[in-house]
Amino acid sequence: MSMETSEPGFKVPGDLLYTKEHEWIRVEDGVVVVGITDYAQNQLGDITYVELPEDGDSFQKEKVFGSVDSLKTVAELFSPVSGEVIEVNSELPNNAERVNEDPYNEGWMIKLEISDEKELEELMPAADYLKFISKLSKKK
Repeated sequence: MSMETSEPGFKVPGDLLYTKEHEWIRVEDGVVVVGITDYAQNQLGDITYVELPEDGDSFQKEKVFGSVDSLKTVAELFSPVSGEVIEVNSELPNNAERVNEDPYNEGWMIKLEISDEKELEELMPAADYLKFISKLSKKK
């Protein structure tokens, strides 16, 4: 298990990659698991609904693949990499609170078969994401 850092008060697992839109990505045997970060779920507040794509849908990097509704707002979800959806977390639409409770495990959203592994190099490692959210937290 890699180091989990929680600064400034948010969990950022060291073995994941991150985007500026606050998605995380875990690579497992050429498949990427995608979700939103602890920081993102915290900003959204109580999540009431998650809209996800269908198996077989394809997305280009940075295109919208779904949305998250919370009591405060509706946030679009952006695909961190290009690929085809091979599995969707079918539990989420009826159990949206899992994204708040466990964004990195139970709250995962989609699994993609990645079409270009090079795109992974454009994502942020945990240390960079921590710096990124630290700056955002200071702006408030």
